[in-house]
Amino acid sequence: MNSMYFTEEHELFRESLQEFLKKEVVPHVDKWEKEGTIERFIWKKFGEMGYFGIAYPEQYGGLGLDLFYTVIFLEELQKINSGGFAAAMWAHAYLAMTHLNKEGDERIKQEYLAPSIAGEKIGCLCITEPFGGSDVAGMRTTAVKDGDTYVLNGSKTFITNGVYSDYLVVAAKTNPELGNKGISIFVVDRETTGISSTKLDKLGWRASDTAEIAFDNVVIPAENLMGEEGKGFPYIMQHFALERLVMGVNAHARAAYALEYAIGYMGERQAFGRTIDKFQALRHKVAEMASEVEMCKEFNYSIAKRLDQGDYVVKEASMSKLMSTKIADDVIYHCLQLLGGYGYTEEYPLARMFRDSRLGPIGGGTSEILREIISKMVIDKKEYKPAT
Repeated sequence: MNSMYFTEEHELFRESLQEFLKKEVVPHVDKWEKEGTIERFIWKKFGEMGYFGIAYPEQYGGLGLDLFYTVIFLEELQKINSGGFAAAMWAHAYLAMTHLNKEGDERIKQEYLAPSIAGEKIGCLCITEPFGGSDVAGMRTTAVKDGDTYVLNGSKTFITNGVYSDYLVVAAKTNPELGNKGISIFVVDRETTGISSTKLDKLGWRASDTAEIAFDNVVIPAENLMGEEGKGFPYIMQHFALERLVMGVNAHARAAYALEYAIGYMGERQAFGRTIDKFQALRHKVAEMASEVEMCKEFNYSIAKRLDQGDYVVKEASMSKLMSTKIADDVIYHCLQLLGGYGYTEEYPLARMFRDSRLGPIGGGTSEILREIISKMVIDKKEYKPAT
């Protein structure tokens, strides 16, 4: 136990979560990976156990716990070896629900946040567009005011939970002529006329439903605007720090899991009369990988501590995602190599882990975009400010 960050209560929570995942999730993972659908019952069970409410206020059914409970939640989800299942859970709890909690009014919190915490409603966050990618300010989706409604038109893509969610948190331009100052955030019911979703066939994250979504004259009540009109861009940027830290934590956790598995395999696999964990070349590679993973872990824990204290850690979180996902990819690549031919078979976990990990440097802001964001802060001394 790392007592700098985790208390005895944290570790008891970790043990309880491990038991829950082993009993309720692991037996179904291979089926969900094969079918590309996560059965609805598991969302309700997560809600009943309070896992979706870890970071949210008690008045809506949450637990109001510190960020290190979230870190544990993310780390343990990586150990079941389904990046898609993990993504479906954390995209609901820390992408869609974050906006409900921060920008939603009391009605929205009662109608969407509370049932989301209970696992009765599933949410998705719709920002990325087919022609925009990581260029949030360049989005083309519009929401035109019409009396006491907005009319939504456009499309989004690479949306986790984009097919089976009950509601969508959507970013759209209410004043296109103002660029990034004209973006607003809305919550939209799935059943609203004019919404269609197309499931994407992906390399990894097979269990999750990732979609392209089209909006064709979708009429939204004006009361479904979240926060202030035109403040969507700073809202999104503000929450990107948490999203990037989430992906950084995911990365160090899956790399640590892959390394643990590979070390166990090396202790059993024999070559030339001895187990392969006795060969210096392999031992030194493991030592190097273990050092990199530990550095990521400690860096991510320190960022989590600062974010939990209310610090605006957009630079550090961007660095976390950039480096943690890169190191995770490299570590998992070499762990697969340590298993030799077995690493390349579906019978062993490294093949799936290898596919799932590749999304790390792409989703939630590509590494190329993050390098430019970081360079602006480090070289140009640009300061990103929280939404006011």
